[in-house]
Amino acid sequence: MKMRKAAWGAALGILAWSGAAHAESAKPVPVPAAQMPGFDRIREADLRADLTFIASDALLGRMSLQPGDDAAVQWIAAEFAKAGLQPAATDAKGAPSFLQSVPLIEYRSNPAANALTLRLGNTEQSWKAPELIGGYRDDVDLSAPLVFAGFGISAPGVGYDDYKDLDVRGKVVLVFEHEPQENDPTSRFNGTGNTRHATNRVKALNAQARGAVALLVMAEPNRKHPSNLERVNRIGGSAKRVPPLPGQALPDDELHIPVLTVSDAVAAALLAKAGMNPQALQAAIDQNLAPQSRALPETTVALHLENTQRLRGLSANVVGLLPGSDPTLAAETVIISAHHDHDGSNGPEIWHGADDNGSGTVGVVALARAFMANPVKPKRSILFAVFAAEERGLLGSYYLAMHPLRPLATTRAMINFDMIGRNEEPSDQTTGLLEIPKDTTNRLNLIGATYSPDFDRAVRAANRSVGLDLDDRFDRENALNVFFRSDQFPFVLKDVPAMWFNTGFHPDYHHTSDTADRINYPKMTKIVKLAYLSAWRFATETVPPAFVSDPAGR
Repeated sequence: MKMRKAAWGAALGILAWSGAAHAESAKPVPVPAAQMPGFDRIREADLRADLTFIASDALLGRMSLQPGDDAAVQWIAAEFAKAGLQPAATDAKGAPSFLQSVPLIEYRSNPAANALTLRLGNTEQSWKAPELIGGYRDDVDLSAPLVFAGFGISAPGVGYDDYKDLDVRGKVVLVFEHEPQENDPTSRFNGTGNTRHATNRVKALNAQARGAVALLVMAEPNRKHPSNLERVNRIGGSAKRVPPLPGQALPDDELHIPVLTVSDAVAAALLAKAGMNPQALQAAIDQNLAPQSRALPETTVALHLENTQRLRGLSANVVGLLPGSDPTLAAETVIISAHHDHDGSNGPEIWHGADDNGSGTVGVVALARAFMANPVKPKRSILFAVFAAEERGLLGSYYLAMHPLRPLATTRAMINFDMIGRNEEPSDQTTGLLEIPKDTTNRLNLIGATYSPDFDRAVRAANRSVGLDLDDRFDRENALNVFFRSDQFPFVLKDVPAMWFNTGFHPDYHHTSDTADRINYPKMTKIVKLAYLSAWRFATETVPPAFVSDPAGR
């Protein structure tokens, strides 16, 4: 870690710690009497019992499209029904249902056959894995001119467009990961934090909208952190399985061009005709947000992708509705969510996924019980959603965002649970990249606050009745890509104020050792209670949280 980045991270850690300590010393605020029955219904013993089942060997790690995850889906639906929620979806016959079917394609790429070929004038050079990483749900054979589009970002609110005066119709586009000036706290791109423009999916949708036929992504050449691929490899565990986990995709995904990652060496070769080396191109963009996009003369690429296996299956988002009590505001929605899938099993090994995300799953179920047990109901409606196939690329949440059951234009807030059960600890994924406070036994990370300061203020006000240490470090870091790694993100793309509640990474993340006996149940109980009080505010207050489209830096 570079000294400048380390010092900035340390300063943020100190600020987060001091703010949390101040909150803890403030006089607790009593829970409103009208909300107390539901608040008391959230019990540590119930969370422990439910999570022990969800993360048990019997469910075999809840891999999407496998029987263990199907069993989790049925359990959640049964608990929603027992709690008294209304079904929020309909089945194929039009009958009310707690299941929103999510069609999926499962595929296994053939890295031995997948290839990228560069034709530069009269010369030709080809690469395969590990120089070329990724896959696609369909077999692909294409050849097209290559263009360079900087970071691949069009952000009118920031005054930046890599595609200005660039024709990419029928072409393959090469872009940098992340976004410009990410180490500058004063950058218009949310300072040192990621914005929604930084993710490869948004870059691919942007290229696709302009007529591109494929997207190639290269790590920033001047990066001060691991590339996305290097970061994933640091996790180990499930990321290193043999054979690797299959890919999954939505058949009707709005993204329908392939997205592949290339190594630094391949990227340098692809940019041979750019007139500047990759390091100089990034430096020129970072200096004053001046795009360096350009056509690449005499440069054509051919892409060959094939799959050894391809099948269709059906998973489900589990969705239940608590109708609002106010005749006018009941048409508006607050979403409380998590995801039910994990990484399954491989022979005798089981990836139990207790924290990720059994903890979030049972937390949503606990909140459904709490709201339904409370005699007084909130004014706005609450949609409880436990998503499918998050581990395969946020597929269930993208599906609901594309096929909403309630209008997104009047969805006022979203609380997403993903990993709410552990104490944050140093791990291979985070070492050297993130400052972790010494004591995290009472700490909760709030992720996404920069897109809605109103949301953040409401949660912090509710916390005066709970007393957690609230931390926003992940909104100020760019090495781990945390902001777009869970199910709130598809709704942020739809301008919904959404926050991810998360207790941080640990050495058991995506390892078989993520088991129910390692959960901090007292803290988890407090987190669910904080979500209960926060959701009450969002579902009752006259003015809902505002959404900030382009959060600026310091």
